[in-house]
Amino acid sequence: MDFTMGPAAAALRDELRGLVARHVPPGYLGAFTDDPADLETAQKFCRLLAERGLLCPAWPAEYGGRDASHWEQTVVREEMWAHHEPRGAQYMGVNWVGPTIMRHGTAAQRRAHLPPIARGEVVWCQGFSEPDAGSDLAALRTAARRDGDDWVISGQKVWTSYATMAQWCFLLARTARRERRQQGLTIFLVPMGAPGVEVRPIGALLGPHHLNEVFLDDVRVGPGAVLGEAGEGWAVVQEVLSFERVGIARYARCERLLQAAPRVLGDAWDELPAELRVRWARMLAHCRRARLLAYRVVAVQHEGRVAPADAAAYRIAVTRLDQDSADVLAEIAECTEPAPDGDPGADAEAARFRRAVEDHRTYAHASTVASGSIDVQRMLLARALLAAP
Repeated sequence: MDFTMGPAAAALRDELRGLVARHVPPGYLGAFTDDPADLETAQKFCRLLAERGLLCPAWPAEYGGRDASHWEQTVVREEMWAHHEPRGAQYMGVNWVGPTIMRHGTAAQRRAHLPPIARGEVVWCQGFSEPDAGSDLAALRTAARRDGDDWVISGQKVWTSYATMAQWCFLLARTARRERRQQGLTIFLVPMGAPGVEVRPIGALLGPHHLNEVFLDDVRVGPGAVLGEAGEGWAVVQEVLSFERVGIARYARCERLLQAAPRVLGDAWDELPAELRVRWARMLAHCRRARLLAYRVVAVQHEGRVAPADAAAYRIAVTRLDQDSADVLAEIAECTEPAPDGDPGADAEAARFRRAVEDHRTYAHASTVASGSIDVQRMLLARALLAAP
């Protein structure tokens, strides 16, 4: 199996790795830590990618891309996640907000929103989950009512990543009561600076900006804030979640950490228990499995279609990979403690490896509920399989 995707993708991967090596500090573990320098690193790197046309390469040139293939966009996604997402919060706008606006937005919405995303100038957040509507998203209570040509939105959202720094919210609200709860829902593009929007951070192990509450108190938006048809938002949400789930290339980070382990341990690698090295090799195989499942979804999206069942299968596989690889890596990392007469350079690399593994393990704990509960993904996949001819 050839995983290189051809010479253009290989050259792009080399270019991205070179940029990361030159512009991202070796110990970087993401933008949202207690050190403000990490966020500044991400903001600078994001602008650098945008200037080189590497933030959204698969987008049409008219919207800030360079008409590259979906596979080149996949290379960007993989390299960014492998190196702890030095784009910061931009992956949300790049991976699914932008593509969804491209598919369902008006010409005015595409002109207004797509170029700023491609330039890395705007941060989006997702207004989906609510206190009583997380996995059962159709049970949401946030409502929008018509007032002349405008809409007035009231309600509460929770677990909203980046809400404290976002300029826009991709928000789902109920606009009509129908027989089925999935009907009568509408997507709004809401400016976070609008009167009536309040954000309250939620403390979490994941660090600042990841979890927030958003309160909407009679937030008024114009008719141009509606994405797609009013009352038909559920179908768009299914597309959004497919784009979002495959857009998070967790397998790339798992594989990079697993591949680094033998180099970091050096001669001590051969002294590891055989059972642990077998589990390490199994995790590498599972990385390839998750990668192939992601590529299946990318191939379908490249044809202009969306496959929620394939996205659910990928999500299940990569979540299991996240958690199982975290356990294996944690056991390996315990064997990298510095020796009294060790090499300082090797000790520094080992220390960075241990911190990266701990960071990976922290995120793995949240992966069963982030971007959609794993149990819901199993139900989606089961329903698709039972409905198949």
